Amino acid sequence: MKKSGTAIVVKHTGSHYLLSELPAWEPFAAVIRGKVRLAGSHATNPVAVGDRVDYHLESDDPEGMAVIDKIYPRSNYIIRRSVNLSRESHIIAANLDRVFLVVTIAFPEVKRAFVDRFLVTCEAYRIPVTLVVNKTDIRTEALEAETADFVALYRAAGYEVLEVSARTGEGVSQLKERCRGAVSLISGISGVGKSSLINAMDPSLSLRTGEISLSHLQGKHTTTFYEMHPLASGGFIIDTPGIRGFGLVDIQPEELSTYFPEMLRVMDDCRFKPCTHTHEPGCAVKQAVDDGRIAPERYNSYLGMLEEETKYR
Repeated sequence: MKKSGTAIVVKHTGSHYLLSELPAWEPFAAVIRGKVRLAGSHATNPVAVGDRVDYHLESDDPEGMAVIDKIYPRSNYIIRRSVNLSRESHIIAANLDRVFLVVTIAFPEVKRAFVDRFLVTCEAYRIPVTLVVNKTDIRTEALEAETADFVALYRAAGYEVLEVSARTGEGVSQLKERCRGAVSLISGISGVGKSSLINAMDPSLSLRTGEISLSHLQGKHTTTFYEMHPLASGGFIIDTPGIRGFGLVDIQPEELSTYFPEMLRVMDDCRFKPCTHTHEPGCAVKQAVDDGRIAPERYNSYLGMLEEETKYR
């Protein structure tokens, strides 16, 4: 093993990390020192999976622990408020080519407010995002209608939406193709089947999966660490523990509407600039809602975020 070099963080276990000099997959253990740990970070985890770092070995022992010396500036990252209304933030992953947000219409139900906040963060950091509707093998008339509504809503907003089933393999080939040659993040709340989808893309990984709690119809955490995996079909995918909530970080109220693609398409026609799209006369966004070109659900989601960001700044 080299005595020093530059590598990518491929696993985060709290106080220890695994690094690998991608595209080679040869993970080795590393730690960080206090100076690097605290330097200019307001996040609970100043080093995240996907970070590019410099390292050195502490001794001549080839089995010795590497020490992270430097964290390179990130091209992008996914960040959330670590606890509701907390001032602390948590970086989920960094330097991403693509994000897959896995949702389920039921078992468990994924709230659209969560989806919209996640999408806003992807827009803010210019990360291409695909919505992945999993468990399409669970078919009832009501679920199929709800799925169709969800897919139509977000496709109309401008997002790619894939319908997949980790159990039957439906849509898995499309996921694999989008991961090829890229570093991708797969995220979502507990129980939506993130690890099952990764296993479907590459059965050799054999990631642990869990069952849904029937009492609350919620998932149980089966992924406990943030970890990158190499896919046999090409590319790398980052699996994360399920997310319970998603608070926005560093989003200014006056810029929030620009992170809704369907609002961005029409807001240049607003009479007043800047326009909050709440009360101003001649607002093109409100007119588009009235005309059915912007879904009321998405507009109301924007209003909820705007109120939250203004109240808790």
